[in-house]
Amino acid sequence: MSAVDLDLEGMTCASCAARIEKKLNALPGVEATVNFATHTAHVELPGDITVQDCVQAVEKAGYGAAEHQGEHDHNDPTLLRRLIVAAVLAVPVIVLSMAMPESMTQMWLIAALATPVVVWGAWPFHRAAFLAARHGGTTMDTLVSLGVIAAYVWSLVAILTGGHIYFEVAVTVTTFLLAGRYAESRAKDRAGQAVTALLKMGAKDATVIRDGQEVQVPIGELAVGDEFLVRPGEKVATDAVVVSGASAVDNALITGESVPIEVGVGDEIIGAAVNQTGRLIARAVRVGADTELAQIAAAVERAQTGKAPVQRLADRVSSVFVPVVLILSVLTAAGWLLVGASWTQAFTAAVAVLIIACPCALGLATPTAILVGTGKGAQMGILISGPEVLERTRTIDTVVLDKTGTLTQGRIEVEVDSSEPDFGRLVGTLESASEHPVGRAIARALPERGELEDFEAVPGRGVRGRVDGVEVVAGTPAWLAELGHEVSEEASVVVAWNGRVTGRIRVADTVRPTSAEAVRQLRGLGLRTVLLTGDARVPAQQVAAEVGVDEVIAEVTPLDKLAHVRRLQESGATVAMVGDGVNDSAALVQADLGIAMGAGADVAIAASDITLVRSEPLGIVDAIRLSRRTLGTIKQNLFWAFAYNSAAIPLAMAGLLTPMVAGGAMAFSSVFVVLNSLRLRGFKSIAG
Repeated sequence: MSAVDLDLEGMTCASCAARIEKKLNALPGVEATVNFATHTAHVELPGDITVQDCVQAVEKAGYGAAEHQGEHDHNDPTLLRRLIVAAVLAVPVIVLSMAMPESMTQMWLIAALATPVVVWGAWPFHRAAFLAARHGGTTMDTLVSLGVIAAYVWSLVAILTGGHIYFEVAVTVTTFLLAGRYAESRAKDRAGQAVTALLKMGAKDATVIRDGQEVQVPIGELAVGDEFLVRPGEKVATDAVVVSGASAVDNALITGESVPIEVGVGDEIIGAAVNQTGRLIARAVRVGADTELAQIAAAVERAQTGKAPVQRLADRVSSVFVPVVLILSVLTAAGWLLVGASWTQAFTAAVAVLIIACPCALGLATPTAILVGTGKGAQMGILISGPEVLERTRTIDTVVLDKTGTLTQGRIEVEVDSSEPDFGRLVGTLESASEHPVGRAIARALPERGELEDFEAVPGRGVRGRVDGVEVVAGTPAWLAELGHEVSEEASVVVAWNGRVTGRIRVADTVRPTSAEAVRQLRGLGLRTVLLTGDARVPAQQVAAEVGVDEVIAEVTPLDKLAHVRRLQESGATVAMVGDGVNDSAALVQADLGIAMGAGADVAIAASDITLVRSEPLGIVDAIRLSRRTLGTIKQNLFWAFAYNSAAIPLAMAGLLTPMVAGGAMAFSSVFVVLNSLRLRGFKSIAG
C-alpha cells in the first residue's frame, strides 16, 4: 500500500465530504478519509490503483481533486463580494417591502433589486444543491436554494396576479447565510498555516566550515556530515552533534524545557533551538525531512488529515427533512386539485408549504449562535475557530495540560536557601559575570554587589571566582560533589566557600496564580486532568502536586506528546490538549480539541481549535464552558427551527396559511432564533 493526499475543490458541507469519501472507498482496496475542515483526502492505495484513478472518482462525484502540493487556499474568492452585494441590496428591499407596495412600479423595483441577490448572491447554494441532486442527495444547501427560489418565483407570479410578494424573504435568507458561510471560510486554511509556521521556525541559512573557511549557504544545501558554525543568539541550522565549543542552548519552543541546557563536545543539538552563550561548531546528523522539526511538521499534517469529518447537525436532519418537504408540497398541490380547487389555490397552498419550510431559521440557527458566541469569546480573549469545535467540546472528558508557559509563567524564578549573611553579595557578584541564563537569573535575584577579583566559567558545571577576597564556587550538585562537598540533589545550584557548602539555590518555573483554581474547575466539570511535559520529572511532579492534576507524564519529546495523546484516545478518552509551544503543536492537532495559550508560539496557535489571547489558565475553563453553552444554544435553535416548521406545515397543506402568513410565521421563527442566540451575550467569565 502507498499513501497520497489530495486537495479537494467544490465541497460546501459535511455531506459533500461523505459523498467523496464513499466514492473513493468504492475503488477496490482503497481506504480514504476525507477532511471537510481542510478540504483534503488521505488515501491509502493498493498497487493497482493510481492517483489519477482517485482524481477521476472524485470528479465523477461532481467535485475537483489534485495531488496535494503543500499549502492551498480552498476559500471561495467571490464569497465576500457576494456578501457585500447581498447586504447592500437587501436593505432597500426590506425597507420597501415593509411599506406594503401597491404600485407595479414599486414591486418591479423591489424585484430588480432582489434578482442579483437571488441569482448571483445565492449561486453557491444553488450550485451545491444542483450537485447534490445530480447524485441523488440533499443537503442544507438544498433547503436554502429551494426556499430562496420558491419565495422569489412566487413573488414574480404575485406581481402579475396581484398577490403578496416575498422578495424580502429571499434576500434575507441569502444575506444571513452568506454571512455565516463567510465566517466559516475564514478558518478553512488554518491547518496549512500550522505546518507553514512550523517550517518557518527553522534557520534560513547556515555558516558551513569548508576548507577552513566560513561559507554562508541556504539551509537546503546543507548535507549530513557538514560542519557548521552557530554563534551566540543564532538558531541551530539542523539536528547536529557538537564537535567544538560549549554553550547553553534554549530548547524551550521545541522540547518544552523551561531552563536552557548545557551542551559540549559530543552532545546532540536540535535544529531551530537557540544558542545562548558560547560559540559552537557542530556536525549535521539529520537534514531536510529527517530533522526533529520536519518530523513534527509531518506529524501535524498527518494528524490534521486523520481527523474524522464533522457532521453538522443541520445537514444530518436536512437529509430527511428536505425530501419530505418536497413530497408534501407536491402532494398538497395534487390534493387541492383532486378536491376541485383551482390551479391558483393549489399553487398557493404548495408554495405556502415550501415557504413555511424555508430554512431561514434553520440557516440562522448555527451562524447567529456562532457569531454571538465567538464575539463574546473574543471580548473575553477566547478565539473559537468554528462550529465543529463546539461539537467536539461537548464530548471532551480528558484535558491534557502542558507545563511550561501553560500552568507556569515560562520564566526562570530563583529561590535561595542559606543562612549566611554574605550569601547574596558573594553569589550575586560572582553570577553577575556569567553569561548563562540561570546565572543571569540568579544575579537579578541577588542585586547586592561586592568586588569581583577573579572569575571562571566551567561549561556544563558552573562558575567560580574570588569575591571580596573569598573563593566562591557555584554550580551543579554533581560538580560540587566532584569537588568533595556533600550535596543534596534537590537543589539546582549549590554554593560553597571556605571548604564547606554555604547554601543552595533552586531554579524553577513559577506556577501561575490561577493554575490550581483552573484545575479544580476543570475537575468540577467532570474532566480528568493530565500534565504532559518535556520538562524533568521532579519539577513536573512539584507543579502537579501544587495545582492538583490527576496524572503526570514527564520527560517526553514532541512526538511522544502526540503518541501519548493518541494512546489516551485509543483507550476511549476524548482529549483536549492545552499548550503553547512548537513541542505541543502535533499533540494540539491530534487531540479532539486543541487549546493554545496566546502568548505561545504562532505554530501552536495555528494548530489549535481555540486560542486564549491571555495566557490565563482560567481561560481554559471559560473556553470549555462558553463552547458548551454556544453548542447548547445551536441545538435549541435547530430544535425550534425544525419543530416550528414541522408543526406549521400541516396548516399550510390545509390551506390555513397563505404564503403571506407563512412568510410572517417564518420571520417570527427567525426572530426567536436570533433572540435566543443573543442570550449568549450574558455569559459570565470566571477568570474576571
